[in-house]
Amino acid sequence: MSLQSQIKAELITAMKAKDEFQTSILRMLSSALKNKEIDLGHEPSDEEVLSVVKTMVKQGKDAIADFKTGNREDLVAKQEKENLFLEHYLPEQMPDAEIQKIAEQVIAETGANSPADIGKVMGAVMKKAAGLADGNRVREIVQKILA
Repeated sequence: MSLQSQIKAELITAMKAKDEFQTSILRMLSSALKNKEIDLGHEPSDEEVLSVVKTMVKQGKDAIADFKTGNREDLVAKQEKENLFLEHYLPEQMPDAEIQKIAEQVIAETGANSPADIGKVMGAVMKKAAGLADGNRVREIVQKILA
């Protein structure tokens, strides 16, 4: 069963259960997936579905930061709950120790030795992490190593 089919099935289940929270999020996700399908001209693959989910989670994290600046704790809590729900569709994230090991390996391979080389190292580490690591976490670890 494809990820998109799973999402559609979960939407139907949530609607039958009259779960407004899940129904709302799954409708939003389904809408984003439909837009992606229109853009692509074909049904999105699981990787493309994951890309849409990652984008939605990132947008949610940005919204949380904005809500915190505006002292809107009610919206922060709601958005965090939505992100938590969406994140269960994403693969498990790589632990920091593993990211650090990959970063050290890339630094040794590229000969990077200063913070000016972060961009060169980041690209290679993100490629090796294969979508299992958040870019911000990777950047923090690479900066710590190169500092």
